[in-house]
Amino acid sequence: MQTTVFTGGTILVHPTPETEGTTSHALAIQGGVVVAIGSEAEALATGHNVEVINLAGGTLAPALGDGHAHPMLGGLESLGPAIRQAADIPGILEAVKNWRAENPAATWIVGGSYDATFAPGGHFDAHWLDEVTGDIPTVLRSWDYHTVWVNSAALAAAGMTAETPDPPLGRIVRREDGSPLGTLQEAAANDFLANIAPSYTVEERIGALERATLAYAAQGTTWIQDAWVEANDLEVYLAAVAQNRLHTRVNLAFRADPARWRAQLHEFVAARETVRNLGADRLNGETVKFFLDGVIESHTAALLEPYADLPEEQGLPNWSREELLAATQAFDTEGFQLHLHAIGDAANRNALDAIEAATLADPDRERHHVIAHVALLDPADVSRFAKLGVIANFEPYWAQCDAVMRDLTIPHLGHPRDSWQYLIGSVQRSGATVSFGSDWPVTTLDWRPALSTAITRHSHENPDAESWLPEERIDAATAFAAYTTGIARQALVQDRGTLEVGMVADAVWLSADPLSVAPEAIADLTIHGTWLAGERTFSPTT
Repeated sequence: MQTTVFTGGTILVHPTPETEGTTSHALAIQGGVVVAIGSEAEALATGHNVEVINLAGGTLAPALGDGHAHPMLGGLESLGPAIRQAADIPGILEAVKNWRAENPAATWIVGGSYDATFAPGGHFDAHWLDEVTGDIPTVLRSWDYHTVWVNSAALAAAGMTAETPDPPLGRIVRREDGSPLGTLQEAAANDFLANIAPSYTVEERIGALERATLAYAAQGTTWIQDAWVEANDLEVYLAAVAQNRLHTRVNLAFRADPARWRAQLHEFVAARETVRNLGADRLNGETVKFFLDGVIESHTAALLEPYADLPEEQGLPNWSREELLAATQAFDTEGFQLHLHAIGDAANRNALDAIEAATLADPDRERHHVIAHVALLDPADVSRFAKLGVIANFEPYWAQCDAVMRDLTIPHLGHPRDSWQYLIGSVQRSGATVSFGSDWPVTTLDWRPALSTAITRHSHENPDAESWLPEERIDAATAFAAYTTGIARQALVQDRGTLEVGMVADAVWLSADPLSVAPEAIADLTIHGTWLAGERTFSPTT
């Protein structure tokens, strides 16, 4: 059995805010686990069948996880027009025009994802797209993945007119005469993509997963929570496993549908059993996803009080309280981990209430339920995460006052709610488990600028910027732990998240210690290698 010994740098054995005793100068792995550290690891370097890796002054750290992402969606973006790079609406239209010219046989144009701040209120007109698409139906996802922008041909393909009612839990943005403008929100957007736009082939979706997991491996990530899995996605994941095209571990979160969750209860149990029977280390299906609401930027996040700039609106909750309590209790009883998308303060309170109610039937059973995003949290609810043992999954890259925050989010919320956002420090200090994610492709999958943002509460690109809500900053070790030990709890494992002896050897080789460099420099760290259970999944030379 081969032994791999790492020397010549710093080993972050168990990064914590109390750094004493958590580093070493050498580490050895064998059979996929850490077998020695320090001088004992060095002694193994002279044995038979040994690979010695000189860290060249760099740092070996526990590999990171992504507690909330959409890898298949992110991987599919590369198949459509490159609109994410556009700096304005003309840039989007130019990208669509170029893609159409490069794909003359295409019968549809499907792409993602555009910046909603480019149009007032995030409302985009079908006629703008008509200029470059003509009669080819076109649908583009917004950066938030809760909204789409379609052209007139796509509206016609859907038979969508002024007489078309808003679907339940969705909204068709309209012109003054009632006709669709071209912007569809929440269920209106999802229904369009599911029922009108053409589906990608299984091979295209497997390729998307492979591209996504390769990208994750290249940045030192070894575990991903796919936070939105539909029934037809399972066959894609099973095929990817069979073809050895998953380069990270992935846990599937099957989406609970408010309209048919009772039937899904048995379907998800069967799907979980199918995944378990594979015995594949890189695929699990232990989680059920609930979308409780939308997003603040489109006035669809569920709020306790009306929006500051739309006093008749409190958002679009996806579940009635009664159905949410019944569904979460049913899936909890079946042993599923719950993963609840909650953006607004009402959604977060409802999520906490639902988890609390679900535990009453069997209060002594250990649970690792997750509330994802926790974007707007009433301060009265901060302490409930620790009290209930709920994991708070934040996307730390959002914890800055960028253009979206300045132009859309804060005006929609008003004061004091604008200061109730991404209370990472408060939740962590209360004793709750915090994990971090990206929500890619909503924002970057790269953990490095996100880690920097959690520490500074501003963009790494502007080191002199004022921290936004500075009392919610956390130190580097606490932030890194949210990607490692916090993720390990979310991943339902006890043998990952550190590099202590006996732990699974998930590791990343960094150019420098992320706990010691200036926070703004974290974004520039180089990844020299990634190991998943001792197997190298990324090398810059391959």
